[in-house]
Amino acid sequence: MPAIVSSKFTSSHARVNQAPAGKRPEFAFIGRSNVGKSSLINMLVQRKELAHTSGTPGKTQLINYYLINESWYLTDLPGYGYAKRSLKTRAKWEDRTEEYFLHRSQMVCAMVLVDSNVPPQTIDLDFINWLGEKGVPFVIVFTKTDRKKARDLANVEAFKQTLLEYWEDLPPVFLTSAVTTDGRDELLTFLDTTLKEMNWPFAAEH
Repeated sequence: MPAIVSSKFTSSHARVNQAPAGKRPEFAFIGRSNVGKSSLINMLVQRKELAHTSGTPGKTQLINYYLINESWYLTDLPGYGYAKRSLKTRAKWEDRTEEYFLHRSQMVCAMVLVDSNVPPQTIDLDFINWLGEKGVPFVIVFTKTDRKKARDLANVEAFKQTLLEYWEDLPPVFLTSAVTTDGRDELLTFLDTTLKEMNWPFAAEH
């Protein structure tokens, strides 16, 4: 299994044009507010508080960068769909997200997190279809699969079947739990394989 040898928080940015320079690849974690992005990042790197978690939806308001193995980034983007934030604030997040995915050339894959405890949500389906329309590479990562409502995977299957109404083939799908670490090996293997296939010229950058 590929290993994460080192991980560290490096910076937060309100604007995409403030993000780190250079060509290090980035895997972007995004999903509805409170879907578990920070918890999943902590599970992957096996550090409890690398990414700050919160029970309050909408806590992540900046693009947070985590440098992995001194060579590539995990990025934590603001969650979408949190109604209690002002319309102005939500519009800023949406503009920032669109700018990131359409113009951040270092972004090699979006990791779209979906809560496996709830039935298919229109906002998730719309976002995934938007990525597809724009040609943005992505995978779907179902979270919180350890919880009682998720164990029969009915919501996962319903989500996949709903997506097939729009797509001929589904992107890679991962089932994960930050509590049990289910899916960690599969996600790390995917990240490692993607980096190797890219042959990205980042190894010499520091």
